Amino acid sequence: MKTFDDFEIIDSHVHPFLETEGVNLGAYGAPVTPQEFVEELRSLGIRQCCGTLLHGQHAEWNEIRNLNDAALRFRDRFPDFYLPGIHIHARCPDESCRELERMHREGVRWIGELVPYLMGTGPFASPGFETICATAEELRMPINLHLHPETLADLEGIVRKFPNLPIVLAHPGDLGQAKQRVEFTAKWDNVYLDLSGIGLFRWNMLRWAVDHCGSGKLLFGSDFPICSPGMNLYGVLTEHLSRPELENIFSRNFRRLIHAEGITPSR
Repeated sequence: MKTFDDFEIIDSHVHPFLETEGVNLGAYGAPVTPQEFVEELRSLGIRQCCGTLLHGQHAEWNEIRNLNDAALRFRDRFPDFYLPGIHIHARCPDESCRELERMHREGVRWIGELVPYLMGTGPFASPGFETICATAEELRMPINLHLHPETLADLEGIVRKFPNLPIVLAHPGDLGQAKQRVEFTAKWDNVYLDLSGIGLFRWNMLRWAVDHCGSGKLLFGSDFPICSPGMNLYGVLTEHLSRPELENIFSRNFRRLIHAEGITPSR
């Protein structure tokens, strides 16, 4: 039987925290320190992780920038493990574009997860977000999006207008929602789907997704500490997938999107 030790595993969707900044989103009180956060993921064989620090409330621009700076400090504390995901604000497009350029100089290559209903960052279908997307496309920085309360129809214009900007949908969702998102991912060359949150608990969901959009469009993620990384790992590992498919999902696709490897995933 395949085991986690057989693969490089990158968790593309986490929400870390510092002791005095950000919010621990774990509903049951653990982990309680950044070190415990990292140790929990490492104990499962996860080699690296990526994602944003989140506030559980609407944020103003100065709070957005503070969260991005905190992400850099978390990276500096765990430099071989954490890859920062950063925030932008569609209602502050000029500040956001300057922030993308600043963070790109810092070596950051990932935007999001963006969660509009938590952060008050405005709709994706807006002139401000389009301005930000143009800069992100130029910098070759993928954007990971939580769609609620937006719809895929709202996002379609962005996907079409910026064909060289990778858009990563956060969470498959359950049943009908997952099928809709997989079909949307299959339709557009620049759209990907991370496997965090709900979805993998449905048997054969991942095999079905691979058959419809290809393993090159899917990224492993857990949404830790909101969700269980161990359950998501087994949800991937125990599906009927080939080794190349698992390698794509566990790390190769993420590395390709951040340009850490010049590889094209096998289908």
